[in-house]
Amino acid sequence: MREAKDSPDAGNIVEDHRNLLEWTDTTNIADAEHHLPINMQFNDGHRLSIAVYSVLMVFSAIANITVLVLLMKRRRHQPSRINTMLMHLAIADLLVTFLMMPMEIAWAATVEWIAGDAMCRIMSFFRTFGLYLSSLVLCCISIDRYYAVLKPLQFADIDRREKNMIICAWMGAVIFSAPQMIIFHVEHHPNITTYRQCVTYHSFRTPLHELIYSVSGMVIMYAFPLAVIIFSYASILWEIFRKTRNKGCGK
Repeated sequence: MREAKDSPDAGNIVEDHRNLLEWTDTTNIADAEHHLPINMQFNDGHRLSIAVYSVLMVFSAIANITVLVLLMKRRRHQPSRINTMLMHLAIADLLVTFLMMPMEIAWAATVEWIAGDAMCRIMSFFRTFGLYLSSLVLCCISIDRYYAVLKPLQFADIDRREKNMIICAWMGAVIFSAPQMIIFHVEHHPNITTYRQCVTYHSFRTPLHELIYSVSGMVIMYAFPLAVIIFSYASILWEIFRKTRNKGCGK
């Protein structure tokens, strides 16, 4: 672990240690080890990252394990579609808790990537897999509630629809996370060959391609599920309001 000491900027600069933006600043191989940019050394940003992820991991583990156990007990006595979907949501959150968060903690502690290229690609896949799965399962829950309230007559085959939606959520998470295994890889510093990092460097032809990939991921992971949730529950609220108003007019 390289630690930033006696640097005037160490307390003020918090940068992502996975970027290669400052790699070209260390041009002298002989002096590079003693003049590493602050983002290539263990600094306050890494300490903060470790502390935050550690706290989040503990609370998330306790909360999601509790929810999962309660849902499993309830499912034995009173099985329902919504309980099944909530179980998958808890599992998705636990994947984030026990795969992504420990990796982020270890990565911040070591600063550089020391686990090799294969693990870089595998862990990059799981960094997004749980998040995609959680978002897609939330979409499934919203769609299920939409059909339950607005289209109850189409509930005859709802059990099969529920299974298909859950399968699609898992498959979608795999498909959307798969590119991570292609674009992330281990790169060695051009001058400090002992310094390695798990990055997307050289994976995109132009910065525009990288921007498109990043924006697409944000849309699929956040914007699309949010749109589905808003549409589903807004439609439900409107239907409830419409029926309530009709009953009021009928009196």
